[in-house]
Amino acid sequence: MRAKEFQAVLAEFDTSADFEDFKIRGLSIDSRKVGRDFCFIAIKGTDTDGHDFIKDAADKGARLIVYDKKRKDYVKNIAFKLNVLCVGVNNTRAAAASLAAEFFNQPNKKLKITGVTGTNGKTTVSFLLEHIFNSNERKSGLIGTVHYKIADHMFTAKNTTPDAVTIWNLLYNMVEHGLVHCVMEVSSHALDQLRTEGIDFAHAVFTNITHDHLDYHQDLENYFAAKAKLFQGLMSRRYAVINADDPYGGRLKQMTKANLMDYAIENEEAKIRAENIKLGINGTEFTLIAPVGSIKIKTSILGRYNVYNILAAAAVAVIEGLSLKSIAAAIETFVCPPGRLEQLKIDQPFKVFVDYAHTDDALKNVLQAMRELKPGRIITVFGCGGNRDKKKRPLMGTIASELSDFLVITNDNPRKEDPEIIIDNIVAGFPVGFTDYERITDREKAIERALNLAAKGDFVLITGKGHETNQTFKDKTIEFNDKKIALQIIKNRD
Repeated sequence: MRAKEFQAVLAEFDTSADFEDFKIRGLSIDSRKVGRDFCFIAIKGTDTDGHDFIKDAADKGARLIVYDKKRKDYVKNIAFKLNVLCVGVNNTRAAAASLAAEFFNQPNKKLKITGVTGTNGKTTVSFLLEHIFNSNERKSGLIGTVHYKIADHMFTAKNTTPDAVTIWNLLYNMVEHGLVHCVMEVSSHALDQLRTEGIDFAHAVFTNITHDHLDYHQDLENYFAAKAKLFQGLMSRRYAVINADDPYGGRLKQMTKANLMDYAIENEEAKIRAENIKLGINGTEFTLIAPVGSIKIKTSILGRYNVYNILAAAAVAVIEGLSLKSIAAAIETFVCPPGRLEQLKIDQPFKVFVDYAHTDDALKNVLQAMRELKPGRIITVFGCGGNRDKKKRPLMGTIASELSDFLVITNDNPRKEDPEIIIDNIVAGFPVGFTDYERITDREKAIERALNLAAKGDFVLITGKGHETNQTFKDKTIEFNDKKIALQIIKNRD
């Protein structure tokens, strides 16, 4: 891409810099990934500030620097020493999205992109919709919490929704691989930080709003406002797919000009509904009601809350013109995503599940789903992440104590916090006199203790980390996977 083309894009961000024309060979917001003739965009993040790495970017070959105009004096001094072109803009995040869209040749014009947002269910809805599309020869890619997927290529996900440059790069590669759909988890952080700015979403899906990320958003209203941006940005010809049973869903309907396709279990006026729900240890059955008819759904995934996830994915598939028969067939072959109420295959008289639930509502949903399966006892292992929303800790403690028979409270990712204080915060939510729990900060030992306590007919739920493959402490990150640890402990017992 030519520098003059970048100049044209940047003009909308209040800049009048005179560009010498040259070929820009790459674009990055990470100075470590900069190469010769790159454009480096300096963005101030939560923990680091890209402006502090301008010299590093220039040393690696950056020829154009885009920076925040408020840092003009600081950057001018650096630019003089480095002899690189520096352009100040009002909003480097918005500029990054616009530049990336142009650099990667506007791939969203050649894809139908579905954005999925909400506190819980984003991953399952996204995996399921991608599976439905691909099962019906609608080639689809995936961007989400577990991984990014393009055709047969999978990449480890650093964030639920990556930065704008990475998003547009992924979309470009999806087009290059001949895909026609992209399903993307869209986090509240991403919406607030303009990572998805400029994307023309064909559909936006809302699952629910519950207590989460308040360390960042401060309160539920700010959190909801961030989620709502996805729907406020939809064009009138697009579709908003909204959970009509969630109280925030009604508010969202009033905030979008897009076509509405709502779904529900309780709300009988919703366009997509579930009736005759049957829950079992081997799967779930229900009747899917849609504007185009009805069909019986059979799935191996468990729990009433997953019925909502299926309805959300089915709603988008109906909008896209897939038949109910083809949708039902795809759902029947769907396997739950890693760490989403994933039942481990073990030769034991008890059952073990690994789940990602790390909010009070998600934990409640999972535990209620397990209760409906009538286990002997539910033994739950969980903790809470350090340097994250502290208000949800006692809430999770309350839910876990109400719906479990025994708890083993342990570490999640303590990060820079004292693990014992995190556990104290969880225990503060227990009812007075509650004693059916143990504190074991070492997560592996906590899992081992829960498995040793399990008897015939019991369920062991290991929750909080799900698909994650490491554990973060103040001074180190170690390899850690709940599923692998549990299976190894059981293997060693045999």
